[in-house]
Amino acid sequence: MTRLKVMAVDDEELALRRIEFLLSEIDGADLVATSRDPLEALSQIDMLQPDVLLLDIHMSGLSGLELARQLISADRHVPQIIFVTAFNQHAVRAFEARAADYILKPLRQERLQEALDHARVQIERERASRRASELQRLLDELREDASGTPLAEGDRQEIWAMRGGNYVRLLVHEIEWAESERDYVHIHNHERAYLLRTTMGALHERLGAERFMRVRRSAIVRIDRVESILNRGYGNIFVLLQSGAEVRVGRTYIRQVRDRLRNGIDTATALR
Repeated sequence: MTRLKVMAVDDEELALRRIEFLLSEIDGADLVATSRDPLEALSQIDMLQPDVLLLDIHMSGLSGLELARQLISADRHVPQIIFVTAFNQHAVRAFEARAADYILKPLRQERLQEALDHARVQIERERASRRASELQRLLDELREDASGTPLAEGDRQEIWAMRGGNYVRLLVHEIEWAESERDYVHIHNHERAYLLRTTMGALHERLGAERFMRVRRSAIVRIDRVESILNRGYGNIFVLLQSGAEVRVGRTYIRQVRDRLRNGIDTATALR
């Protein structure tokens, strides 16, 4: 079992003490740091690289949602994020911020255990996917060396995007999904996010509708990277990608997604 390094960020001291107490009773999880200052927490996350971040949403200075978005949009270590909050109206936005889970206060040990178990599964899946992706890349190189046949022209396409303040080269075949935010698009491969100043429509056209599909107005995914469709209840539908990322499907896109994937994935049960 993967042992988890956990960090907690909450501007209430009593909340942090409760998290510390509950984690002491849970096997397989170690609390490596706590912080009441979300801005200070960013540098701690870079230094400690925790596996899981327990994050309050309503905090002074910087909200938990904004802290999560800063982690995702920059060249930073991004742990599995579990939002812990007293308010339930932020659930959808939390999952849009790639949360592994969303727990309401008062925090209970059984619910925290469940969330950590889910995060552990995601971490192990991502590590396995990363190893598989590295192996696939090596096999592609060996195949090309042996046969002289390059990757498909569309997959050889390059996109130059920002990562950590620098422009870097990203091959199209490495892109798994993308989501837009105002004038920018966050492009995700199996391990990190890149930033590009463009519109979702322009990027979708550039990547090709035959390889990528819209799952909501602000997000596209690569079709051959979809593992399954998840029904979280209450109309919350997500596509699960090979990296372990879960991307929310807009309600008006559910039928379209089902139709595009019907030959490769049995969606009838998931979307019922």
